[in-house]
Amino acid sequence: MQRNLVVMSKEVDHKAFRGALSRFASGVTVVTTVVDGIDHAMTASAFTSVSLDPPMVLVCSDTRSRFHDAVKESGRWAVSILSESGRDDSAWFANRGRKLENQFEGIASQRTPGGLPILDASLAWLECETAEVHAGGDHLIIIGRVVWAAVNEEPDNPLLYYRSHYGTIVRSAESEKTVLDSRA
Repeated sequence: MQRNLVVMSKEVDHKAFRGALSRFASGVTVVTTVVDGIDHAMTASAFTSVSLDPPMVLVCSDTRSRFHDAVKESGRWAVSILSESGRDDSAWFANRGRKLENQFEGIASQRTPGGLPILDASLAWLECETAEVHAGGDHLIIIGRVVWAAVNEEPDNPLLYYRSHYGTIVRSAESEKTVLDSRA
């Protein structure tokens, strides 16, 4: 089967690069912090686990965003792993330039034990302390040690992001375990 491939030269074509990355489906999170009593938040799909022992995760933050400065200063942040019902919250916190004052007004939320805002429309929540920070081009790679975690047992439909659109998961009857069992 012949495929239409966009060939990359030594100089990476930015359109092809963005297009390639958009084909990687990811979950959607809202990451929050507090500086001088002011809540800061951003929507992030660049989030992943790093280590189980010790428990660590990472998130990437655009160095041009005001969240970048706030999370560097605070050294503490929370992650809300959004459920399908968090779509509007995700879009709101992805909106650059929104006013910080009262930005959580109308958003169902609560606080972590450390006082950081987390969104109710989530599958799980983490509270982190920054362990390491690395420059990554126009982003900052922030690795956090997880100091608190909780899971919402009610919803089980994650919010996904693929090719600049929100989506949800369609479950297969098979898991990676059933595939492995069938090959044994």
